[in-house]
Amino acid sequence: MSPDAFPSPGGLFSPLSPLLEQIPFAPDPASLDLLMAPLDLRTGSGRRLRFVPPPGDGLDYEMRIWERGEVVTRPDNWHDFFNALVWCTFPLAKAALNARHAAALTVQPAIRGSDRDALTHFDECGVVVVASDPSLLALLRGFQWRALFWTRRHDLARALRCFVFGHATYEHLLRPFRGLTAKAVLYEVTADWLCRPLSGQLSDIDRRLASEFAAGEHLCARALHPLPLMGLPGVTPDNETAAYYDDQWQFRPGRRAPGV
Repeated sequence: MSPDAFPSPGGLFSPLSPLLEQIPFAPDPASLDLLMAPLDLRTGSGRRLRFVPPPGDGLDYEMRIWERGEVVTRPDNWHDFFNALVWCTFPLAKAALNARHAAALTVQPAIRGSDRDALTHFDECGVVVVASDPSLLALLRGFQWRALFWTRRHDLARALRCFVFGHATYEHLLRPFRGLTAKAVLYEVTADWLCRPLSGQLSDIDRRLASEFAAGEHLCARALHPLPLMGLPGVTPDNETAAYYDDQWQFRPGRRAPGV
């Protein structure tokens, strides 16, 4: 399928584009079967991954993946469809996330806990931001949105890339709305890295995230950096004027102090 046949505001669907170019743009289980046929995706427990309809037997979602390799996927459901595509795109990171959930459930099955909340937060709305210019990441960390998105607008295309991980974020990007925000992990990379083929970039990000999740990183939701996606060039025509970034409800100047 031509890339023109599916939306990609600001190019944010690019991580999924190698998959979406192979299938109709619709949440169809048959398309997932087609994509999975040549793959051998495995969970951290070594189970071969399968996308299955809801069984209704009461087994926890994450434990089902860990114990059986079954990812519950509702038919005709964009949210679950994008989750499946992210499994195909970042299989090591998704497996590492599931392993952390399974380990926590084994220790405290009745308590969700803040660690699992943070993992779910990234799983649903995470994004990886890479930049070869550290000053761009500094602006992001400092909530300097007008400087990042407007003053340095031309530098974004040259030196910064966003790789959406969260499947809920992909679903929201079907109809982007004011205030749409992702939670970012930031990496500084070389200019050569940005010139790699997309497949190599995705593989590197997948390995990095998997290693970090396995090491117990990213277990604090507040440590993830808010990224107002509507500020990125191309996501909405509204942001093609400087005045768009005067909206402090959307482009907030920074977090409040903890506990405030």
